[in-house]
Amino acid sequence: MPFERLCHLNRVVLKLSVVSTLYYSQNYLDEFCQRCVAAAKSITSDIEFILVNDGSPDQSLQKALEIQQQYPFIKVIDLSRNFGHHRAIMTGLQHATGDYVFLIDCDLEESPELLTEFYQKISDHKDLDVVYGIQTKRKGSWFERTSGRLFYKLLSLLTIVEYPSDTFTARLMTSRYVQSVLSYAEKELDIWGVFVLTGYNQVGIAATKGFKGRSTYSFYKKMRMAVETITSLSHRPLYFTFLLGIFITLVSLGIIASLLYRKWIDNIDVEGWASILASVWFLGGMILMVLGVIAIYLSKIFLEIKNRPLTIVRKVYQKS
Repeated sequence: MPFERLCHLNRVVLKLSVVSTLYYSQNYLDEFCQRCVAAAKSITSDIEFILVNDGSPDQSLQKALEIQQQYPFIKVIDLSRNFGHHRAIMTGLQHATGDYVFLIDCDLEESPELLTEFYQKISDHKDLDVVYGIQTKRKGSWFERTSGRLFYKLLSLLTIVEYPSDTFTARLMTSRYVQSVLSYAEKELDIWGVFVLTGYNQVGIAATKGFKGRSTYSFYKKMRMAVETITSLSHRPLYFTFLLGIFITLVSLGIIASLLYRKWIDNIDVEGWASILASVWFLGGMILMVLGVIAIYLSKIFLEIKNRPLTIVRKVYQKS
């Protein structure tokens, strides 16, 4: 069945939610909304837009409210402060009521027209619950591309989750899948890991991702995100620290046995304060590293048992 005919048949019975987050987004919102509205209306007339202002320091909130005057189906959720991209996404999904939910960043690095491509794919395969984009070529500098590949290799080693590399934020999801995603109650979450852990039938589509030249993710934020992702999805680092402790113990016992043999059997005096000092520093570093890994997991437990809210919504702007 032609795609245009399929869209026409679904125009009345289908409700579509578009979810995006705002952070330094004022320069992109006009074009994003125009293109996204056009793509959504090619599928159905029953649409809602949910824009979550994640404490953006610029005029993103004001810009969104201006655009709302033109598109009354836009709901603007203003968070009380910056809670982070992943938490803002979860907040947006909590407010989505559509039969399908299209999640996308509004910075135009991901084309809003992907919605029609994703919908055609999910319509042609009724067993699918998620269609998402995969970068054909990773953006950024040589260092960013190389470190990204190394991160995904490390993540595959340390977790049991088949974490897809170079995925888009942009994804079209069924309502039942979204409700399952929202059933995850942890506050220290990695949203992409949750998307994978939720299961269902998911498929990726290769697409080109733009590059606006500057990312709000600094190197420090990326490193912190990498640590948070690994520790949120797996407890394997704890096992590796245990194995590291066994390895160092065995090596140390071997060295001690060798020294005792040389002293008692071969009558050779053992000297070398430098080697002893180096060993002390080495073991001290290993101990601190192991304690650091344990501390990260303890901090996650500490934050989870506090049961703080995922986000705090200051106000919801919605046309009656």
